[in-house]
Amino acid sequence: MTTARPKPQRAPKSEGQWKIDGTAPLNHDEEVKQEAPGIAVMQRVRDTYAHEGFDSITPDDLYPRMKFVGMYTQRKQNLGGEHTGKDNSELHDKYFMMRIRFDGGLSSPERMRVVGEISRDYARSTIDLTDRQNIQLHWVRVEDAPAIWDKLATVGLDTLDACGDVPRVVLGSPVAGVAADEIVDGTEAIATIKREYLPRDEFQNLPRKFKSAISGNARQDVAHEIQDLAFQGVRHPEHGPGFQVFVGGGLSTNPMLSQSLGVFVTAEQVPEVWAGVVGIFRDYGYRRLRNRARLKFLVAKWGPQEFRRVLEEEYLGYSLLDGPDPTPNLIDRDHIGVHEQADGKFYLGVKPILGHMRAEQLIKVADLAESYGITRIRLTPFKEILFLDLERDQLEPFERDLALLDLHAHPSEFKRGMLSCTGLEFCKLAHVTTKSRAIELVDELESRFGDLDSPITISLNGCPNACARTQVSDIGLKGQTVTDEDGNRVEGFQVHLGGTVGEGANFGRKIRGHKVTSTQLTDYVVRVVSNYLEDRNDGEIFRDWVLRADEELVS
Repeated sequence: MTTARPKPQRAPKSEGQWKIDGTAPLNHDEEVKQEAPGIAVMQRVRDTYAHEGFDSITPDDLYPRMKFVGMYTQRKQNLGGEHTGKDNSELHDKYFMMRIRFDGGLSSPERMRVVGEISRDYARSTIDLTDRQNIQLHWVRVEDAPAIWDKLATVGLDTLDACGDVPRVVLGSPVAGVAADEIVDGTEAIATIKREYLPRDEFQNLPRKFKSAISGNARQDVAHEIQDLAFQGVRHPEHGPGFQVFVGGGLSTNPMLSQSLGVFVTAEQVPEVWAGVVGIFRDYGYRRLRNRARLKFLVAKWGPQEFRRVLEEEYLGYSLLDGPDPTPNLIDRDHIGVHEQADGKFYLGVKPILGHMRAEQLIKVADLAESYGITRIRLTPFKEILFLDLERDQLEPFERDLALLDLHAHPSEFKRGMLSCTGLEFCKLAHVTTKSRAIELVDELESRFGDLDSPITISLNGCPNACARTQVSDIGLKGQTVTDEDGNRVEGFQVHLGGTVGEGANFGRKIRGHKVTSTQLTDYVVRVVSNYLEDRNDGEIFRDWVLRADEELVS
């Protein structure tokens, strides 16, 4: 009798982890990043491309290096979703989206005016507030980039590392150092990271993008659950105010919630801990496949205990204190309306519809703020604008004057909770139109229901990448091509219900196979909201109702 020989075990494929597999590049993106720092493309823009035009940009500078200076080519106009997935050379226009970085959301009337003037002069008056406290412009020509950068520099702004495989803008509580409900102020930590850590070459080649956030506010206003790295304010029973650290969050096609490291970090320790986590991502992050090159995949494999051990032993050189997790905050994370500051003054928050404005409108906002003596303006992760340091007797007239600019401090819950990505208008990844449909949807919901007495968030996303946070919204709508009743392939949405951050954070309920065409979208959402109002229990919010509702009420 012969014994079968065991099959030889294949060695696992290299994941491209620098500390384990070496630094030899395993794909073209990694080759490009190792050839030269991505950020060096800025000088070539100034010296060559701005003079010779779009067609002179080399392929590797166009993709991916221009991203490192905050610029993506935008989608050609009038290309339907059936073109998505084709080569960039077929999809891109000879214009750029330009992302202006606002770490911590820090702004001022002067900064807003400069951005407005740049948009008016170079970007066809486009202004998009983002859910990462940035401002994006469209229709930017490479010929105008140097002039834009120079003007931004006059008010301390830039586009460096706003995109690309680098630490992106550091989110911060927009009312850090101001709010009456603040636990700890993270302002100086963000400033130190921006000033001392971001410029270092060691952080300019990560496996992919890296999103981080720091908030000491009890509202938990930076969505720490969905960041690669987040510091969220807590009170330690023995050591006072500080931060808990969360790692490995992210949405897109493989959504994961961040995990607590169970530590306590002081405000002074935040920058070096931030650098340690970025270092782990750089050295141990997966680089072979870009769809796995996010920190969340490493955290999922290691778990938080192993991640903490590596952080302490290999990157910090000391052990962190154990610490508590923050008390969850489910709703009221934004800063819309009037709120008292710690010093007795007030801040006021408004939300432009879907975060979209015109250049002239932003300039008028800057002028109005200055006329009231306001020097501090903040942008938020919910696409809001906050005006700080108002006296009580200024609130009513200022709110009235803002309303004349179509900026309202008391929007309906539908306007307040609506998020939309760029969609087919500018994005090469999109399958569907989003912005115009979101506006139509809000108008119809307000017409049918007026306002709600309960919060509701609705997100329209043009593709699976979840820029509009579809998986953590009450009603999340993921754009894709669907088949209508007549067998035609048309624009539509996968429906995702009841996702949430905060207490009981989860990705909600996706009804198997449930999709709606774009033409059915408004009727569908109206029907679900109507069913909620008829079927809910006293005080029951939408996200709780939708998780228990009969399928016929939500489909």
